[in-house]
Amino acid sequence: MLRLYNTQTRKKEEFKTIEPGKVRMYVCGPTVYDNAHVGHAMSALVFDIVRRYLLYRGYEVKYVMNFTDVDDKIIDRANQKGIDPFELAEGYIQAYKEHLKDLNVLPATVNPRATETKTMQQILAMIEGLIDKGYAYPAGGDVYFRVHKDEDYGKLSGRKLEEMQMGARIATGDIKENDSDFAVWKGAKEGEPAWETPWGKGRPGWHIECSAMCLHELGESIDIHGGGNDLIFPHHENEIAQSESFTGKPFVRYWMHNGMLQLSGEKMSKSIGNLVTIQEFLDDHEGDVMRMLVLNGNYRSPLAFTDESISAAENALKRLKSGFRPATASAQGAETEVLNAKTAETRDAFIQAMDDDINTAGAMGHIFELVRAINTARDEGATDDQLRPAQNTLRELTGVLGLELKEKEGSGDADKFIDLLLEVRSEARAQKQWALSDLIRDKLKELGVLVEDSKEGSSWRWE
Repeated sequence: MLRLYNTQTRKKEEFKTIEPGKVRMYVCGPTVYDNAHVGHAMSALVFDIVRRYLLYRGYEVKYVMNFTDVDDKIIDRANQKGIDPFELAEGYIQAYKEHLKDLNVLPATVNPRATETKTMQQILAMIEGLIDKGYAYPAGGDVYFRVHKDEDYGKLSGRKLEEMQMGARIATGDIKENDSDFAVWKGAKEGEPAWETPWGKGRPGWHIECSAMCLHELGESIDIHGGGNDLIFPHHENEIAQSESFTGKPFVRYWMHNGMLQLSGEKMSKSIGNLVTIQEFLDDHEGDVMRMLVLNGNYRSPLAFTDESISAAENALKRLKSGFRPATASAQGAETEVLNAKTAETRDAFIQAMDDDINTAGAMGHIFELVRAINTARDEGATDDQLRPAQNTLRELTGVLGLELKEKEGSGDADKFIDLLLEVRSEARAQKQWALSDLIRDKLKELGVLVEDSKEGSSWRWE
């Protein structure tokens, strides 16, 4: 039974969809005014893993991830560069899509944009409806949402209205009825993109964009809404207020939020400049390394992004890949009852872990146990035919998590070189050249290769 942690109720709940067998899932995408960083990659990977697991469990998933392509930051950056805001946004959107491909993130069912005609029509319809119901009011070319009229405002974040400090993106000024009211429409300023409306030319507020895109693509109520936990307030809180006030129906069944990525223990922030772009990371590492960083932790917790955690992820990938090595040239068969038993139990253990709020760290633990069993059987002389069922299960489960486990170009030559070094070491041991034997073993260990000696001879595997 799949259980997910719901941010709104602050507990794990049995997953039940609105429509049997089908999942409506919306994830907040980036505001495209700069190069995407590894924090964006973390969130994209978290919800890609959730989506892949839902597909594995037999659900049909409609996955929507938006692009915010009109925003104060986009306009400011475009003015700095002296280019059209839409041109700026388009460039970053295409770059981000390429990054997601490099990270093996499944393409969204649809990527709506705030500036699309269908989205703008939905935004205007929502604002008109909110005004008609008394939840919003025009003021000086802007339109604001009356927060005090929404009796359960704050139910997602748990904040009391009188204690709230509205986020930096929310308009302020004396024209509002109340300081806590937020803009759903902003009057046009000189040189900004603008659309004609009954309230004058302007553009939408940030929050109403997501509400409109979600409503247009997935309907009035959805199963899962995801995003970083920095979006809980005010963005997702305001989405709930707008959407439920407009439709009169519950907006989201399960709110899922990933923790923040931390560089050397400090939250990533543009304001202090401690960002690593996705491109910078991919210049030095394969996409699987970033995915393994996410898989090794709990998606709701902060993720440490350090040299040590990256190295651990790289070594974990080497260990996984070692499970796919073919049988040794001298393999003549071995007893594989232990391997067969481990293969049979791994899939069930994997599902049990993932059903517990997408516990990827627990799932990876069971996968590594299978790798260990495969490597032990290989070392004992198991043939390729004997190893294949376990390796097929290993490929299946790592695939569910989105790991590609591609060998780097020339890695086959590296395996041959390691085999050659082990032959040299075996000869050194036969001649009692213990210092040379130990040197070879220690140098290989520094490279992540573990040499194991037994009465049958020496074998190696990635740590």
